Amino acid sequence: MTEPVTLTSLPLAGIALAVVAALLLSLGNELQSRGVGKVSAQGEATGLGLKQVKRLMRSRVWLLGTLSLGAAILVQLASLSLAPLIVVQPVGVTALVFAALLTAWATKRLPTKRVVRAILICIAGVGVFVAVAAVVSKQRPIRDEQLIAILIVLAVVLLAIAAVFVVSRVRKKPVHPILHVFAGGILAGFVASLGKTVILRVQSALSELGEEFRFDSGIVLTLLCLLGIIVGGGLSIYFVQLSHVESKPEVVVAGLTVIDPVVAVVLGIVILGEAAGAPLWSIFVFVLAGAVAIAGVFLLSRAQNKDDRLAAEASS
Repeated sequence: MTEPVTLTSLPLAGIALAVVAALLLSLGNELQSRGVGKVSAQGEATGLGLKQVKRLMRSRVWLLGTLSLGAAILVQLASLSLAPLIVVQPVGVTALVFAALLTAWATKRLPTKRVVRAILICIAGVGVFVAVAAVVSKQRPIRDEQLIAILIVLAVVLLAIAAVFVVSRVRKKPVHPILHVFAGGILAGFVASLGKTVILRVQSALSELGEEFRFDSGIVLTLLCLLGIIVGGGLSIYFVQLSHVESKPEVVVAGLTVIDPVVAVVLGIVILGEAAGAPLWSIFVFVLAGAVAIAGVFLLSRAQNKDDRLAAEASS
């Protein structure tokens, strides 16, 4: 027999904190995009080399963006402690709205209909996903074998990303800019999933403070989880900075707020079992809504590129 769904049973506090994190994320990305843009304009080198990184570290705008992103991560972790992963992560798509408003304010120009349409498609897909997930999902203790599975999948993903960029360098053909966005979003999804496991394990450890401490396999796995967060988070940050060089802030935010939750949700459902016992129809809704949200990211990237071409033609 299932428990009745009431307003108090829904993870509203976690969702509210996720919206705040989305606002901080969009603000941080906008500031970092400006900082990267200024640094890129100072030299002829493309990409993000050591000289560019040193200049970024001296950029107040970029540092403010970094602080905003750091605050977003802390607020997001707080939201993860209050609600299931598959509920909290998709809420971050609201950052697309904040990003569009910030860009419109900065450029004194309203977003085009193509951009608005793409953003609405993203929001519609993720909105449906969150609404269903909030009803059918449950937080569950994470077992050691589940954490091992996440770490193995992360290792495979890191090898796949490395292979793509090695092949690109050997062929001397640069990867498509959207791949940097996707790489950053995918790794951010793993960071969120691993962060969730650490939160649950810390909560469990705090509840057992009076018991004798034992350095067992569970502690080792938690430390490996922290290592995965550091490696995945560091690479995600690097790819995000590359994305700022090549793409508009809205596209970068879209990658982080749509690709990230899709990865986290897949891990939450398939490995962590947060949707175990959910009705079959909800799984179909998850797949369809996720596909719609991802399509919105591609449409947004295409809309931004088309708007840039039209603006260039108009100015020439």
